[in-house]
Amino acid sequence: MKAKIVFYLFLLIAMLFLQLLGLMKIIPVYISSPLLFITLFFFLYHFNQRNRFKGF
Repeated sequence: MKAKIVFYLFLLIAMLFLQLLGLMKIIPVYISSPLLFITLFFFLYHFNQRNRFKGF
């Protein structure tokens, strides 16, 4: 479980760096922005799925 969290954090930091490169016009922003959005989506999805009550 902790390895998954570390992986998501590393991926999030990498995508933030990629977005920074996009804002400096080194890579296209239309490539870096969806990657950052997808990473944030999966990062938040992972934290919302933990310890959820699934019923009786």
